[in-house]
Amino acid sequence: MPINMPTLSTPPSLALQAQQPKPPSAADGDSKEVRKAFDQFVGETFFSQMLSSMRKSVGKPAYFHGGRAEEIFQGQLDQTLSQEMTKSSASQFTGPMFELFKLNRS
Repeated sequence: MPINMPTLSTPPSLALQAQQPKPPSAADGDSKEVRKAFDQFVGETFFSQMLSSMRKSVGKPAYFHGGRAEEIFQGQLDQTLSQEMTKSSASQFTGPMFELFKLNRS
């Protein structure tokens, strides 16, 4: 004699709700702000570390080195460069990282 197992079905009202797109809400605006802050933080951190590693690999010249003043200026220049590189291309490589970040927040 076969055993009748109850089947799980989705009520029609829930199925329609799942298919309809959600209207924009305040959470979407908050998500955009979080994404912007995430891109800025990750991008600037990545690019500043990259520039720092590049500077260390070259070494100081024997002549025409500006001393401590040049090192300070290079630090400020690297910070500005990392900010500009973040504005132009950080969102291209932070997308997958942000998706993982969103999963952890949920």
